[in-house]
Amino acid sequence: MTRVAGVREFVFHDRDFERIRDMIYRRAGIALSPAKKDMVYSRLARRLRARGLSAFSDYLALLEQGDAQEWEAFINALTTNLTAFFREPHHFEILARHVAAHPHCRPVRLWCAACSTGEEAYSLAITMMEVFASYTPPVSILATDVDTHALAKGRAGVYAQEQVAKLSAERVRRFFVKGPATQPGSMQVRDELKALIRFVPLNLLDRVWSVRGPFDAIFCRNVMIYFDKDTQYRILQKFAPMLAPHGLLFAGHAENLTHAADLFQPCGRTVYAPVTPGRRPGRAQPAIDGPLGRRFSA
Repeated sequence: MTRVAGVREFVFHDRDFERIRDMIYRRAGIALSPAKKDMVYSRLARRLRARGLSAFSDYLALLEQGDAQEWEAFINALTTNLTAFFREPHHFEILARHVAAHPHCRPVRLWCAACSTGEEAYSLAITMMEVFASYTPPVSILATDVDTHALAKGRAGVYAQEQVAKLSAERVRRFFVKGPATQPGSMQVRDELKALIRFVPLNLLDRVWSVRGPFDAIFCRNVMIYFDKDTQYRILQKFAPMLAPHGLLFAGHAENLTHAADLFQPCGRTVYAPVTPGRRPGRAQPAIDGPLGRRFSA
């Protein structure tokens, strides 16, 4: 097909974009700004090609007919998966001290909500192995995301060399092996790391979650920024009872929970503790100081 510069391959009206904004908000809570129109066109154009359609209106009609497989592809296409190993590293240091300071809480239960392609979940697993100086620590990690393609990558645990390049040589040696021959130059997480993590699809907007607490910590970082305040509050309402009394909620660097001060109180840089019944909201002081655990030797 010959394309004329400046002319779109598919018919895409403003009303189509508004329908897409409404649909992704209702399904996944994502609030797309008007500035995202070109991004939406680019990502969904692949789906129109795959389905042999020529207009966005036809594609949206397909979705409205209830095609479950296409709804999954639609959400996957519009989900942003920006993550990295040990992103915002101070959080993992706080978590390590917190777990070491609560030796009565075993096994340790962690939830990595909106885990994307798995780097954050594996960073949690590495941190716990270092805390317990063992490849088999008393830890279980739940990793959830609405994007099923991202979850599949997380389960595989295979990453390009540049994705692990910022890790120390010692961490790479301890926790990674050479990737499969089908992906030259890649690195793969050790099986012991995979054994600690269960990757499960979950939409934070679902009325009922299949998740059961309590958790010693929940990481939900850099995802709330895609939701409006009302949606954020509804999700935070459901997070609060999922945490153990000593539990911590870790948010992203650009997120703050001041609009949910009745649910969570700050106790560190984008770290929050649940407001317990009978106690007025205030600055919490969880046990985040103390030893990081024994030196890992392997």
